Amino acid sequence: MEFNNVLLEKEGNIAIVTINRPKALNALNSETLKELNAVIEDLENDKEIYCVILTGSGEKSFVAGADISEMKDLDSKGGKEFGLLGNKVFRRLENLDKPVIAAISGFALGGGCELAMACDIRIASEKAKFAQPEAGLGITPGFGGTQRLPRLVGEGKAKELIYTCVMVKADEALAIGLVNKVVPLDKLMDEARTMAKAICSNAPIAVKTCKDAINRGMQVDIDKAIEIEVGDFGSCFDSLDQKEGMSAFLERREKNFQNK
Repeated sequence: MEFNNVLLEKEGNIAIVTINRPKALNALNSETLKELNAVIEDLENDKEIYCVILTGSGEKSFVAGADISEMKDLDSKGGKEFGLLGNKVFRRLENLDKPVIAAISGFALGGGCELAMACDIRIASEKAKFAQPEAGLGITPGFGGTQRLPRLVGEGKAKELIYTCVMVKADEALAIGLVNKVVPLDKLMDEARTMAKAICSNAPIAVKTCKDAINRGMQVDIDKAIEIEVGDFGSCFDSLDQKEGMSAFLERREKNFQNK
């Protein structure tokens, strides 16, 4: 499938997905969201990909938000449909059975901040800036911002950021827990690749099962969450990678995981 706005590259076990609308600061329109959905479907079916890096084209912007020119004349029905599309794609990304690292170069505003929050890990350049500016445009965040932001930074801080529409620089984003790490812009993709390679060095089945346990466990009470963890823990013992990992440890040799 030919894409106009999204690039997909594969480097061994790592996929690099780039939102590629630099003239629009990589803003998300319906076409881009549908292309991203198709890319995620490709990655779901690719058993050779163990980790994904998601970034934006150019240095100015990761994703500057949803496309305002497309949203401007929508009515409530159209607005809801656009919100449902964005949320469907972001949830699919969030539930992808392999870790996703957001490499954030510049602006991550509105839908861009929401896209980053749907990833597992966020690495920001020192030039990155974050905001949920929707209230200043007469709308609410519509791609999960009112739900993921409080889960990441706490309810009070999320309300402050959403109500005021204030822009947060990379160092503050790190301090409040919105991002995992801040690096110089010219080191951003190197850092993302280094982390992705570290993830890929572990048993792929175990990593994806860890993601499942965390994602599902965070949505329920602690007792149910422990049940989820124990079930996922037990399932790993049916894998050849568990046998390999423990045998290699006891035999003091290098591991050779097969994703089986």
